[in-house]
Amino acid sequence: MGNISIDKDALPRLLADGSTRHGSSYQQAFAELADTHRGEAPARIVPLLRRAADRALLGFTPADLYEQAEAISTGRPYELRITLT
Repeated sequence: MGNISIDKDALPRLLADGSTRHGSSYQQAFAELADTHRGEAPARIVPLLRRAADRALLGFTPADLYEQAEAISTGRPYELRITLT
């Protein structure tokens, strides 16, 4: 499980609620990667997650991204705890 603290104004960039003006949300990008990259090495997935996080202006740590990539690779669920500031 990951943790992230974000400003409440950043929530639409993180979650797919249909109201984002920044292109796709990080949640949507994560779901697309999960659909297309299952079984790939986490090291190949991390740069894709980093790009998505950078586009969404989210500050995930390298460890967070690797944990997410492992979940995508193995197909296991990933839980993210969000704290709004």
